[in-house]
Amino acid sequence: MSLLKDLPTVSANQSYTSDQSALLASLDLKRRAARVAAPTDDAKVRHMLRNLGEPITLFGEGPAERRDRLKLVLARKEEEGSDFDMDAEEEGGDDEEQEEFYTPGSEELLSARRKMAEYSLPRAKARLRIESHDAKIPLPTHINQRKALRKVLVQTAAMGAQLTGDRPTGIARFSPDGRRFATGDWGGCVKVWRTGDMECESAKYGGHRDRVGGLAWNPDQTSGVELATGGGDGEIALWSTNNDKPEPLHLLKDVHTHRVNRVAFHSSGQYLCSASADTTWSLIDLPTLKPLLHQPGHSRAVYALSPHPDGSLLATGGQDAIGRAWDLRTGRTIMVLDGHVGDVLGLDWAEDGYRVLSAGGDGSVKVWDLRAVRCVATIPAHKGLASDVRWCRGGDVTAPSKPKPADSDAMDVSQDAEDELPADRPSGRSTWFATSGYDASVNLWSADDWTLVKSLKGHDGKVMSCDVSPGGEHILSSGWERVVRLWGRD
Repeated sequence: MSLLKDLPTVSANQSYTSDQSALLASLDLKRRAARVAAPTDDAKVRHMLRNLGEPITLFGEGPAERRDRLKLVLARKEEEGSDFDMDAEEEGGDDEEQEEFYTPGSEELLSARRKMAEYSLPRAKARLRIESHDAKIPLPTHINQRKALRKVLVQTAAMGAQLTGDRPTGIARFSPDGRRFATGDWGGCVKVWRTGDMECESAKYGGHRDRVGGLAWNPDQTSGVELATGGGDGEIALWSTNNDKPEPLHLLKDVHTHRVNRVAFHSSGQYLCSASADTTWSLIDLPTLKPLLHQPGHSRAVYALSPHPDGSLLATGGQDAIGRAWDLRTGRTIMVLDGHVGDVLGLDWAEDGYRVLSAGGDGSVKVWDLRAVRCVATIPAHKGLASDVRWCRGGDVTAPSKPKPADSDAMDVSQDAEDELPADRPSGRSTWFATSGYDASVNLWSADDWTLVKSLKGHDGKVMSCDVSPGGEHILSSGWERVVRLWGRD
């Protein structure tokens, strides 16, 4: 049953209480304030507040909080019908054009953009072949598959748990083949575990001096760099699991000036993306270990990022409650994900290539459609903060399992990719996903009608992250109680 049916409703002959009306008015004001365009230059923010008759600063207020206060003031002015010409009120009479601007890029960045374009085109073609195959399957077959999927997902239960260290486990991620997973805790320790028996395979202590926020496996496991982590110390560590050394292979110290919140590999394995509290995200060339791009675009810390499965796009989200979809081949923003009231804390692209999920501090998960350029669904996912969201990748969990080579690519771009799919059943891609939240739960959702299929209980506190293994056989979650939990089906 949909969660929306459980929400209280107000009929035509009922009225809200004064407290409820005030709360609704406050939420509406915050939504409108999030859409207000305000300068990011703190000097201009102070000047505008002075012209509006507001205090230019409050006790303990920083530049980000001051800008948020300005946006609330402007939203109230808009509600009252007052006109305020921001350009006319600025000192010096400068007429700033509200349009896209570009900065010079290096030849290395231009070469990388060309390589990513050449890499993404055959993968997009293969993805469309699979979509074409699914479109030819009769609707009753799709319905039967989704019913079977629900029966499989409701059987998910706890399989094991392990204490990871002395500090909360901030993040956990499966390896590309699903046989291992890695964890990062707030003490700066990174550990690699075997999925089968949940035993620690190796521990890495020499990389970070502060909490590990970002962790990602390289999809190209044949390269020397298998794992990347980002820390609260502002550094990015690149690891190999084939040695017993506790130190990383490389430590990148000059990419960001503040905490690194998330890291993610480009699907080619040749580039690494990082999101930071310095309000930028970066693109790093792994063969040379050289940052190619420091991209602004958020007014506050960038917390989430997700590369597109084709390798053509990148989604970022931050504590400004805004997400953005970037075209890595051109550098342009192609879509703004504007709708969350709180921070955007998790992002993940579907394998179909046109849907991206965002998890927010307001407890909701939003579904964004790249084709329609809008949010198509809002899911009340958790009672508290929604910390992470992850699609199931790798096909139909109801189909008989087939062994997959450890070094195989996540997407077959050969001409025979469609021929390998069964002619009588859909591919099963992008059919369900998992979310984690601060209400101590991990939830499994159907992508058909965005309804809850199964809620997994077992954590004693906040669930910091979640992940789904390739093929959907296992689910991983990390918690505030310093525990990582594995979920699956017998």
